[in-house]
Amino acid sequence: MKRRALLLGALLMPTAAHAQSKTPRKRQAAKPAAKKPPPPPPPPREAKTQLVAFNASPFPYRGFIPDTNRQFLDARDDKRRGHTTSRGDVYWEDTVYSDRRSLLYLPPAFDPARPVLIVLYLHGQGATLERDVMVRQAVPRQVAASGQNIAVVAPQLAVDAADSSAGNFWRGGHFAKYLDEAAERLMRLEGNRESGRAFNLASVVIVAYSGGYLSAAYALERGGANHRVKGVILMDALYGDEDKFATWFAARRRQAFLLSAYTDSTKEENATLQGLLNKRRIPFTRSVPRTLAPGTAAFVATGGLDMHGDFVTRAWQPDPLEKALAMIPGYAPVRGKIGA
Repeated sequence: MKRRALLLGALLMPTAAHAQSKTPRKRQAAKPAAKKPPPPPPPPREAKTQLVAFNASPFPYRGFIPDTNRQFLDARDDKRRGHTTSRGDVYWEDTVYSDRRSLLYLPPAFDPARPVLIVLYLHGQGATLERDVMVRQAVPRQVAASGQNIAVVAPQLAVDAADSSAGNFWRGGHFAKYLDEAAERLMRLEGNRESGRAFNLASVVIVAYSGGYLSAAYALERGGANHRVKGVILMDALYGDEDKFATWFAARRRQAFLLSAYTDSTKEENATLQGLLNKRRIPFTRSVPRTLAPGTAAFVATGGLDMHGDFVTRAWQPDPLEKALAMIPGYAPVRGKIGA
């Protein structure tokens, strides 16, 4: 009996393991979660450049020279057709007046969500888009360096020829058609369909160098898009048609600006344009303005004929196009100045 009690007592006694299990365990302090490293910054955006054929290009042109009954293509050599210039030179359509391409350029910091300005660049005589507009005149580089939210469109005019002919820009309403197509082409280059509205509504500044004045003058007179033209910058580019520029500015000066920088090459024509503005009692300055706000008209004399060839990169200062574009209000610098 006593033995059975001892055995039963031993069975009921807690074992060491059982007793240990009832001892409360100490909780280990939770380790702080490791901080995730910040995501790497997005790679810097690259500039976008394209040479693309336009349906609404200035050339080929099969029409008359304005205010004459003379066909533009007035020369023939078997099946070839050509144009005789005022100097008596003949340039052939297949080599000089058949390039439909335009240069499109978006700088690295371009943002279609911000206010967009389109610069229409009209090159001078003896030029090509690749050799002159892109390299020698450095238009893309100067646009990028301006820091402004600008898209560039530059049509090929007469290819590498001493001719200022405007081609289809002589036609009424053609300038508007060109801008409509440019908006679509820029949207494709940007790669975002939502940017189409920004390009379609963007204001336009016409920049003409040398012989580009003729296309600019007719775009303003009969192009059908003056409601979009925010300003005109003439880079030693007033060789005539002063009345067209005066009439345009008189009608639009509350919304637009005019800047004409020149050498002795166009000194007389600039004096004529100043006289036309005086007759209309439109004020202007003869110095570089601080801003190219609406209503500004400025004439800047820079020097002798020797400056004309490099005028787009060396006028009243190095890279004058960059300086002029940076003076246009409303298109604030984007991430500072970024090189092309």
